[in-house]
Amino acid sequence: MTRRRSETTQSGESSPAGTQPRDLPVIGWREWIALPHLGIPKIKAKIDTGARTSSLHAFDIERGRAEGRDRVVFYTRSRQRGDGPGLSCSAELLDLRTVRSSNGQTEERYFIRTLARLQGIEWPIELTLTSRDDMSFRMLLGREAIRRRFLVDSGRSFLDTTLVSQSRRLT
Repeated sequence: MTRRRSETTQSGESSPAGTQPRDLPVIGWREWIALPHLGIPKIKAKIDTGARTSSLHAFDIERGRAEGRDRVVFYTRSRQRGDGPGLSCSAELLDLRTVRSSNGQTEERYFIRTLARLQGIEWPIELTLTSRDDMSFRMLLGREAIRRRFLVDSGRSFLDTTLVSQSRRLT
């Protein structure tokens, strides 16, 4: 595997050769994100540069095996105040790790890898599965998922006009 040379920005962060922060697309502090491999056409996510990992609201999580691989089957709701049975999702289980939440409590969480889509860009992300019933957003997009892909403008929201217009049709 060939590694690309890294350059250092003014902040000391390294970025892939040829990619400068000013060249990255800008996203707001909240965005509509698609998770196509989970069958989620859009979900409102909080962009949280203070959180290392990303998380997705999940309930009734069941671990199993299929085709010789560990998998999880779970339900989610893409709308915060949505009710009903939820959307059934399935993904290969990446890992089970201890995560410390923003309130300082630790919890064992399932980790999965899936594709995310934002501003026409698709890339693989890791997600933890946890109940976010008491949170304002069903999904949290952490800094590992956005690192070297986007800049965050904390004063703006919903900059991906494709998914914003789609969200108006679907809600």
